[in-house]
Amino acid sequence: MKNIRELIHNANLTKTQKMIGKFILDDAADACFMTSTEIAQRLGVSESSVIRFSRSLGFTGFMDFQKALRKDYQENVLSISSNITVPSQRIAQRSKFDSDPNYLDRHLKNSMNNLDAVFEENSPETFEKAADMIIGSRHKYIVASRCNSNLGDYFLLYLKHMVPNVESANSSSITPIDHMCNISKEDCAVIFSFPRYSSTDRICAEMAAEAGAKIVVVTDNPDALLAPYADVLFTVPIDNNTFFNCMVAPQFVTEALLDTISHRVKGIEKRLKKIDRYLDMSGNY
Repeated sequence: MKNIRELIHNANLTKTQKMIGKFILDDAADACFMTSTEIAQRLGVSESSVIRFSRSLGFTGFMDFQKALRKDYQENVLSISSNITVPSQRIAQRSKFDSDPNYLDRHLKNSMNNLDAVFEENSPETFEKAADMIIGSRHKYIVASRCNSNLGDYFLLYLKHMVPNVESANSSSITPIDHMCNISKEDCAVIFSFPRYSSTDRICAEMAAEAGAKIVVVTDNPDALLAPYADVLFTVPIDNNTFFNCMVAPQFVTEALLDTISHRVKGIEKRLKKIDRYLDMSGNY
């Protein structure tokens, strides 16, 4: 049987049912132990709407759906939702799972679930549109802070190997605002933003939007802080069973976007040979 996330994603739902589905996915830990009446009261909808939602997914009723939800929740290794962003709260939540000694297996399964969700939430066309937008821009600004910096630095390095005029908006001596002060409508900003979100990243997004530049946002959900700024939006789950985000799926999306770009640009081999020649001279082998 398909998992609950896939069933909800593929179902033809009404606006109310989509709201119920979002609650189920975001708060599965609570939802799988709530009655249909409690869910209805929490969301301000009718109980019959919750029951119709269950049936729209192919279940005979809410009890049948709840049984599947609980099983799915257990199989998805009781991951801590990215909605819980404070590390101390996340580590407290993890204490509920510590009776299971197979935490490495749980971490692996959780990472796989996040990866499976990538193509449920992001079509190949999204990668292609973002790639064309980046390639077609004059300057490319890469924005990422704190734990997201590893994604930004990785993307920066390999994008520089493929196209010119790529720069980071982050450095130790210059603020992102200084880096992006000359951004224009011919440019593009690629922003990696995962909880905890950064107000500095939001300022960068506002600067890019004000200049009319194109904006690619890689974040965790459609309601995230920087999602409204995106011309192209990637939503990538980072659910984990410990106090930090699981960055496996964001790293995959970063690599997949670079791979898409690499199939669209010419002259990469010549640039790489030049880089290798100078790396050899510097003693890097």
